[in-house]
Amino acid sequence: MAGSSHGHTPAAWTGVLISFVGFCVAGVFMVAASPVGFWAGIGVILLGGVVGLAMKAAGLGMPKESAEMAAARARAGQAQVSS
Repeated sequence: MAGSSHGHTPAAWTGVLISFVGFCVAGVFMVAASPVGFWAGIGVILLGGVVGLAMKAAGLGMPKESAEMAAARARAGQAQVSS
């Protein structure tokens, strides 16, 4: 997967970072036995997903692969298997 650059976009990094902060917030408030804080953290996790999708829609995600690129990738994979 090193050659695919999967997830190396501003949209992916931002969404994951926001979700990670939400996970930490939810974890702290779960230990502190505060349901309101826990659910606020869960809300932040969901917000991370929404922000990531919005950034992807704004063009900051992975571009769609063209048919030519998909065919070239398939040929390269077959060449590696046959050698």
